Amino acid sequence: MKNSSQFKAPTTPWFAVRKELSAKRRSLLIAASFILPILLWSIVSYTPFIWHPDIKLEISADRENVTTVFTAGNHLSKEYFPGFVEAVEAENSEILAARASGESTNSGFRARRANLKILRHMAPVAIANGWLTREEAEDDSQLYQVWQGVAEGSLVGTKVKLSDQNIALIKRNWELLSAKSPTFVSKSLPETPLEKLVPQGRPANPVYLPAPHEVVIQGYHDFTQETDPDKPSMWQRYKHSLRIVFFGFMLSAFVGVPMGILCGTFDFFSKLFEPFIDFFRYMPAPAFSTLLVAVFLAHDAPKIALVFLGTFFQMVLVVSNTTRQLDASLIEAAQTLGAKTFTMIRRVIIPGITPNLYNDMRILLGWSWTWLVIAELIGVKSGLTEFIETQGRWRNFDSVFPIIIMIGVTGFVTDQILASLRKYFFPWTPESSEKKHGFIGRFVLWMLDRKVYDTPKNGKA
Repeated sequence: MKNSSQFKAPTTPWFAVRKELSAKRRSLLIAASFILPILLWSIVSYTPFIWHPDIKLEISADRENVTTVFTAGNHLSKEYFPGFVEAVEAENSEILAARASGESTNSGFRARRANLKILRHMAPVAIANGWLTREEAEDDSQLYQVWQGVAEGSLVGTKVKLSDQNIALIKRNWELLSAKSPTFVSKSLPETPLEKLVPQGRPANPVYLPAPHEVVIQGYHDFTQETDPDKPSMWQRYKHSLRIVFFGFMLSAFVGVPMGILCGTFDFFSKLFEPFIDFFRYMPAPAFSTLLVAVFLAHDAPKIALVFLGTFFQMVLVVSNTTRQLDASLIEAAQTLGAKTFTMIRRVIIPGITPNLYNDMRILLGWSWTWLVIAELIGVKSGLTEFIETQGRWRNFDSVFPIIIMIGVTGFVTDQILASLRKYFFPWTPESSEKKHGFIGRFVLWMLDRKVYDTPKNGKA
């Protein structure tokens, strides 16, 4: 007789029509749905021969009689970058020639100021290689020591490796600097022009698509750095945005849910309200932004009102449709037993539609998140959107992506928590009995079991 373990249930094919995959395969596909976009993003970002149309500057330089100033971190096209390097090299050749002949184009304060700017171009290199922190890099005396360390060979770049050309240039400049003063004194800087660092860069994505690690690093920096007392921190901005979304949504639900139930229950209210609501929902809510500012002034009130407008009209129609789908036999049974209108709404209709209404509210809460960015731009710009708009204007997209991702994660996690809790709020529904406990559900059960059954170490309950 064969062992029972040899009889295994047939595995559901990957592409079976209207059949659920195994739990293991579902988990694998769910993970892949998140991993694949990140993998594609990483391949594009870290494989130079696939698509890197830009050069991201690691070292930059100022040019004479050119108004456009490039700094480390800026993106240049691959076609423009060689010309930029050649122009700086040509200026350095003129500086060396003038130095050899004893001539100088600048003198006094102007020469020292130009040399100080050249010293400061080492700051991004010092930060990237970990020689200085961002705060220390603002100290000219610390940068002076970095120039000395590179010239003497005690500092060697790891993240940003200086070219042989730049190392030789730094050594020549340090000879002039150290001859004047071994320590930094602004008035002791040489009046002889220093050579400019030759621009260096690496292949990069376009500025609007930073690499994943750049997004992570910049996001961590934005959320941990100390801000000025008169400016909100990132966490304060985040709380402000949450307040706009949830206040707008709760106000919409407070008005829209009762109205939707009335429209789904009574044809009188349906014909009185739904035609206009159905018409009004096609009007774009942002078109009313100027009017909302005029009515509610320029702070948070018009933003909350815009989220309200963006969700209220859809909410009434969705809730009314859910109410109409309630089994008519339940209403007939209540009427047969003599239930009054108010009692029937309170004891039959509302309990009957609550499980499906819960799903509707989950979906509409996600809808309200889509209005956040537009809402925070009207009146006085505020919250996360103000930060996105400001950083986008300055083309700091490595600061924009973390905020966009955080908004998406917040909405997704909120929805998943609400979806997991549905099983515990409405255990009698068929959907709840068929669903297995997800990760959040298992965590909740574990916490409950721990609270009920765990006893103190001394053995006393």
